[in-house]
Amino acid sequence: MPWNPFALPDQTGRAHVVTGATAGIGYFAAEQLAAAGATVVLAGRSAERLDRARASILRQVPGAQVRAVRMDLASLASVRDAADELGDHGRLDGIFLNGGAMSAGPMTEDGLPLLLATHAIAGVALVERLLLTLSDGAAPDAPVRIVHASTGFVRRFPRDVDDVLARQRGFVRGYTHAKTVTELYAYDLDRRFRADGVAISSIVAHPGIGVDARTPAREGVYDPRTQRRRNPFTPWAQGKDAAAWPALRALTDPDISGGTYLGPVNGRRGVPILLEPLTHTAHPDPVRMARVRTQLLELAAS
Repeated sequence: MPWNPFALPDQTGRAHVVTGATAGIGYFAAEQLAAAGATVVLAGRSAERLDRARASILRQVPGAQVRAVRMDLASLASVRDAADELGDHGRLDGIFLNGGAMSAGPMTEDGLPLLLATHAIAGVALVERLLLTLSDGAAPDAPVRIVHASTGFVRRFPRDVDDVLARQRGFVRGYTHAKTVTELYAYDLDRRFRADGVAISSIVAHPGIGVDARTPAREGVYDPRTQRRRNPFTPWAQGKDAAAWPALRALTDPDISGGTYLGPVNGRRGVPILLEPLTHTAHPDPVRMARVRTQLLELAAS
């Protein structure tokens, strides 16, 4: 049967964490998971915005089970504190590693480039800190899902990574580098799980193009006035609600396995389908990948 984003598999009894959940793709992923019956844990840096996102979900899905945890992706200390709090919540069935800075910005308090820190290193730190909790809840008939948000830029501007901290000039290069590192870690993580016989699946999802002009309004979360902002991609794009679909399929479709790559059917918008993983991230040179892995784990633990 074709995948139907408007009829997600029943998620009753399952718990999913969504980072960057106070706006955009993360918010709509959380809302749709809640509508499917899941307990959703919203992760974001602002307590006020978390409260607004939770209230919005409850208006859309009365009776939804929604919790919140503060997590600043630009602070490894904050990520570790949030991971410890999440570990105390009990079983987790899925994590959607979403969100991150959308400008080059300054270095973080940990001395990391902002784009790299929020789109890549924070996810590594969160997952590695939660591995024991995730492993305890994993079962072969219901594997835990870890979904990593990527971007079509990784396909459009392919590049090998030798040094995670290599300097990147400009937003596009920095963002593409961070998401390339994200994919490298995602596929390597899945290989680690398979080698260890752990029932956790690591999956890559790219959202296509999501724009404000096609996104439904949500009181306290999404200001409908932004729908009038000019965006050259609008004619070919979808709303942030639909841009969440690849990650939602990765989290909920029982037929999706680890090491796979999902994206919109035409690359920009539409129903998510399985795509061929990119060679330079899914099958990198083993020696280079070993260096990247070591560097990532050291950075996440620093």
